[in-house]
Amino acid sequence: MFDKCKNVSELIQYHATKRPDNVAITAPRKKLFVGFKYKSITFLEANKKIDQFVLKLQALGVKPQDRVLIFVKPNLDFNLIVFALFRLGAIAIFIDPGMKREYFFKCIKEVKPDALIGISKVHLLRLFYQDIFSTIKIFITMSHLSVLNKSLYHGLKKQLGKVNIYQPKTTELAAILYTSGGTGKPKGVEYGHDIFINQTRMLKTEFSLNSFDIDIPGFPLFSLFTMAIGMNSAIPFMDAAKPAECKPEFLYQNIQDNQATFIAGSPAIWERLADYCLKNKLKIQSVKSVVMFGAPVTLSLHRKFAQILTQGTTYTPYGATECLPVTNVSGKFILSNAAQEIQNGKGVCVGPALEGVKVKIIKQSQDIIKKMSDVEELGAEEIGEIIVNSLNVTKAYFEQEEATQKAKIYDGQKVWHRMGDVGYLDKNGNLWFCGRLKHVVELKNTKLYPIQVENIFNQHPKIKRSALIKNEKEQTAALVIERNDKKEEIESMFLMDLKNIAQGHEHTKFVTEFYARKNFPVDTRHNIKIDRTRLQKDVMENK
Repeated sequence: MFDKCKNVSELIQYHATKRPDNVAITAPRKKLFVGFKYKSITFLEANKKIDQFVLKLQALGVKPQDRVLIFVKPNLDFNLIVFALFRLGAIAIFIDPGMKREYFFKCIKEVKPDALIGISKVHLLRLFYQDIFSTIKIFITMSHLSVLNKSLYHGLKKQLGKVNIYQPKTTELAAILYTSGGTGKPKGVEYGHDIFINQTRMLKTEFSLNSFDIDIPGFPLFSLFTMAIGMNSAIPFMDAAKPAECKPEFLYQNIQDNQATFIAGSPAIWERLADYCLKNKLKIQSVKSVVMFGAPVTLSLHRKFAQILTQGTTYTPYGATECLPVTNVSGKFILSNAAQEIQNGKGVCVGPALEGVKVKIIKQSQDIIKKMSDVEELGAEEIGEIIVNSLNVTKAYFEQEEATQKAKIYDGQKVWHRMGDVGYLDKNGNLWFCGRLKHVVELKNTKLYPIQVENIFNQHPKIKRSALIKNEKEQTAALVIERNDKKEEIESMFLMDLKNIAQGHEHTKFVTEFYARKNFPVDTRHNIKIDRTRLQKDVMENK
């Protein structure tokens, strides 16, 4: 089904033809006192409604290659609206509304949208910041009735007629996905239809997914892939903008009610679910795969799910918005083959490259590398910068030529993406992640890699997590600790423990300063990626 597909929305049409009565999307509604009610639509119904949305959007003036901002909460129609934009040939723009307001507005001004589809709150916001939204000519609201904006739903059921699926040219975009800004300025990643199609194919193959599988997408955009595979995407009852605040009892109920086989999202979500299940002595029998991404996953979380899942295991695919997925590894493999090395500061094993993906480790550099002939490739076990080539590597950032030049290396017709991460390949071909390139602490005679250092200290019972930073003034390495009890102090005995750990290992012996903070600043998308730049500034200004 993938080889004949040029527009990713054709996959939905395929499923509507081959298995029309299969459920495509399920949405929950909380009952007044206990439990949930669910509403579902089949692939036949979904495909028909996508066509209706296409006709409605055309009637409202949206044209192929128009850039359309989307601010719609996960619901029964979210995926259908996105696939309608794809089918129409418009460019869907996704910007994380939770990012810093400064970045949020810059992204909107940069992308120069032609249209906006959003909830009432967004339309109210644009009235106060009209210069930010000045390029938008078509304002579409999710409300059924609206005076100031055009309603997406008004007269929708009357939209009947033949829809021709737009056949994109190779160079035309399907979407622009902005990175979260958790580790730097957000960048608009350009996606063609071919990228979405290749990613869908790879995910289907890697996790052996089929039309009988049921997904609980903790990260809303992931449901676009699972629906394209032909799965039932069962929306969880949670605020997708605040994954770390999800209610695990609701998630557990959603999984049980839908008999989910595949659940995916931030480790922050599944940590809460795992703790809830262990506390209440609950098992999860239907789930085959718990897929976690956005930040390194702890050994303790793999161990927790090993006690909960009766038929499955955890998985930690490695990738980025610019190229996803790259590698994958199971919790079973980690606990059986890599746990001791992770605890000893070897980094985090993220597994072998997927079929069709090439991974190389090159000498670390902050400079632009124009072509692969300028690359110095490193051997097995040597830590360096991670670069990736595959059919799902995106080619550019929107309107950010300098960022594109820094992130891409050209090799004839091939494009290699610089992940911005450091790591190494072991002798078996497994990739080990050691941290972000920009977070490596360089001292006079050595380099300290965050994940290697932190994994050693994180084994202390008082430490929830830690972050390696640099004291630029003193040119020394420091460790910031978030305690399990949330205290902002390091008592003398605790300090002695930390110094003993530091002196006892080659990766930690250069860490000489220790600080504690009640809460770490984290990214808005996954609520788990530490904002080390902000943390470093806070510590150094207030020590």
